[in-house]
Amino acid sequence: MADLAQEQWESQFKADENAVILDVRTQEEVDEGIIPNAIHIDIYKGQGFIQDIEALDKSKNYYVYCRSGGRSAQACSVMNQLGFENAFNLMGGITEWNGEIVAPN
Repeated sequence: MADLAQEQWESQFKADENAVILDVRTQEEVDEGIIPNAIHIDIYKGQGFIQDIEALDKSKNYYVYCRSGGRSAQACSVMNQLGFENAFNLMGGITEWNGEIVAPN
């Protein structure tokens, strides 16, 4: 897992053709807006979170965020334990995000 500052996280995923953005917040938080093209998997789903994560493509690079960076750090750690080599945590989370935020689909 790598903790990346806002600017580094954004510039890295924009340049990464293998990037997947992962939002691990609750549905209520997601309803307030998401980073464009993010996949939502609620970390509070417990075993369901593990199952959903295990279904993802391990060859991709995952850029993970939550509200402030704590849950996404936990998610990156879980992902590393499950065999994901590239999980990048957004330090400060969406609270400090200066980029685009859109309504969820």
